[in-house]
Amino acid sequence: MSIPSGTSTTKATDAAPEHFLQDKLALSGMHCAACIQLIEFRVRQIPGIHAFVINPATHRAEVQWDAAQTGLSQIIQAIVQLGYGALPANQSPDEFERQQNKLAIWRIFVAGFAMMQVMMYAFPAYLVPVPTADGDLTPDLDKLLKIASMVLAIPVVGFSALPFFQSAWRDIKNRHIGMDVPVSLGILLTFFASVWATYQGGAVYFDSAIMFVFLLLGARWIEQKVQKRTGAALKILTQLQPLIARVLPGFPQKKDVLEKDASQLLEGEVVLVVPGAQIPADGIVVEGCSECDESLMTGESLAIPKAVGDTVIAGAVNMSGKLVVRATQVGQQTRLASLIGMMERAAAEKPAIVLLADKHASRFLLIIMLVALLAGIAWASIDPSRALWIAISVIVVTCPCALSLATPGVMAAAIGLMAQHGLLLKSGKAIQGLAEATHFVFDKTGTLTAGRMQVAECRDLTSSVLARQLAFRLASESAHPVSKAIANYLSGWQGQGVHLQLQNVREVAGAGIEAELNGVIFRLGQPVYATQALPAPFVLPPELTGKSVTVLADQEQVHLILLLDDVMRDDAPQLIQSLQKSGKQVMLLSGDAEDAVQNLAALCGIKDARARMSPLDKHNVVKALQTNGARVVMVGDGMNDGPVLSIADVSIAMGQGAAISQTRSDLLLMSNRLNDLMFGLSVSEKAFRLIRENLMWAIVYNLIAIPAAVVGWLEPWHAALGMSLSSLLVVLNALRLYLLPRPAFPLTDE
Repeated sequence: MSIPSGTSTTKATDAAPEHFLQDKLALSGMHCAACIQLIEFRVRQIPGIHAFVINPATHRAEVQWDAAQTGLSQIIQAIVQLGYGALPANQSPDEFERQQNKLAIWRIFVAGFAMMQVMMYAFPAYLVPVPTADGDLTPDLDKLLKIASMVLAIPVVGFSALPFFQSAWRDIKNRHIGMDVPVSLGILLTFFASVWATYQGGAVYFDSAIMFVFLLLGARWIEQKVQKRTGAALKILTQLQPLIARVLPGFPQKKDVLEKDASQLLEGEVVLVVPGAQIPADGIVVEGCSECDESLMTGESLAIPKAVGDTVIAGAVNMSGKLVVRATQVGQQTRLASLIGMMERAAAEKPAIVLLADKHASRFLLIIMLVALLAGIAWASIDPSRALWIAISVIVVTCPCALSLATPGVMAAAIGLMAQHGLLLKSGKAIQGLAEATHFVFDKTGTLTAGRMQVAECRDLTSSVLARQLAFRLASESAHPVSKAIANYLSGWQGQGVHLQLQNVREVAGAGIEAELNGVIFRLGQPVYATQALPAPFVLPPELTGKSVTVLADQEQVHLILLLDDVMRDDAPQLIQSLQKSGKQVMLLSGDAEDAVQNLAALCGIKDARARMSPLDKHNVVKALQTNGARVVMVGDGMNDGPVLSIADVSIAMGQGAAISQTRSDLLLMSNRLNDLMFGLSVSEKAFRLIRENLMWAIVYNLIAIPAAVVGWLEPWHAALGMSLSSLLVVLNALRLYLLPRPAFPLTDE
């Protein structure tokens, strides 16, 4: 079996040797955790396989292998031989899925039609359980109805139930007990025992076998639809990866366009992005001006202006003008590819409470089959006519479907909901961590504040209109964040300032900017730089010492003193209040000055705020909290937050933060909206509660159903109905997550 055309492989991650390759596969035909375990077990036995992990939410697998020992075609062939479908992830399995869905509907139709007919045939027998020659149902008519029921059951067993038999046979061949083994056993035993009773006398349960098949097929079809919905956000992201790149090999001398596969794009190549097209790689705009929709990464619905020198991300959509972009990160190195990988790994991870149930799923099946055997033996001495049917009821009623389905649907729904609001999970375990958190620890700059400077106070020492006009003009000449804040503050003087004829404008990096006006040199910048031409040393007022200050001065005097401060996020007080109302303890740990930290803490309502904290100090505070039993969520932004993020129970990094803080975090707040964090907390708490409810229901159901079947209180059709409804209830319960109220956000410029 050869690799289909269009497939591309990439070098493995840093965890694997350089000569290892990695790729992703789209799988089909899986129904439960047992299917996943079987595929993973089989593929990992192939020589040269370094890693193989299946995401149960998206049915995608990530594989790493040694190219010297095996190839992608051998891996795909091994999966196909197990009876499952496998394609490279860049080839859509939609057509295969449509065919399978159509076939599944036909199987359900055949089983449903037969069930309605057989129920009518079985109804007289239930009314007259012991037909006699003098009764309403004669023996000949009773046998005729049984034969008719058997004829109707044959296509159900031979066609509708075929997927169960194929899956069971595959499991047995691979020495694995999956969910479909007891299902198939129950169907076959019920059918052939009823065939025997049709000719030898006794009760038949063709109706139960057909109902079991119909209900189980229907439940699985609904499960697949629900699973497709809950995993929609992850699937959309995987489909957002650009396919085509328009390369400009001769840029800037020539602008001939050469189309190539986006996955084959090389770092440093220049690409043309036309309006409406996706950007094929992370890069820098070298020509053109436009707006880009980056909502897939940031959750921000407004298009973001892009001009020469601005960065763009792969997968974003160019909205208006043409852009020429130089690629800086390509293929699996782009932010989009990293994001998809993070979310898929997160969806594959499970909270600790679930791991125990999954670990013992196969053992549970063996125990149930043993219980069914013992129940049959026991009833053989009590009432031989009921022994087989009770054993069948035990097998049918207890199926680990509910246990297998307890987590994937909820996890996929939670990750998708968070992603829609700009909160991206890198670790699925963070769901349980957020739900059980007792303390939220925040950094200040870039976290509770926007990391954007603003003018808090302007002191005009000369009361000169010209000074404000000149300060605006000088600030407008620089792209520095402080200059932008000053220009924004003095924007009211824009009309008058534009007429000033400045000469010899010069910016000094890290110091300020200067220009000459009418033979006089003015400087705007740090006090030491701006006042160095004064005849006497300039001394700042004591209350401004240690704060961020910008000065406008000439050779004779200081005209303006501007005090700058960071901007508190508008939603910071609301977040803190919401956390405190929900019973969480909130702390502020910052390296800033005492006054700035305490002022922000007072505005937000934080009682425990600590200033001038080094990275080690923050690390020690969180460690002490954990020692006392606290479950700590750390929200940070800067490089100095890396150490404390790495030890927190759940670490959250801002999307605008330093790369090191993002790599050490469990979640990324790409939207930079703090209210999204509160929504994420609500989603996590609800998701973890639903997982526990699902697991509890599965356990309680089995504790009730097994004894009821053993003592003979359940007929086979009762068992079939109970098992199917149990699985369906677990799946539908996951959809309750979508009932959470969504936050509404005002439009901001952040």
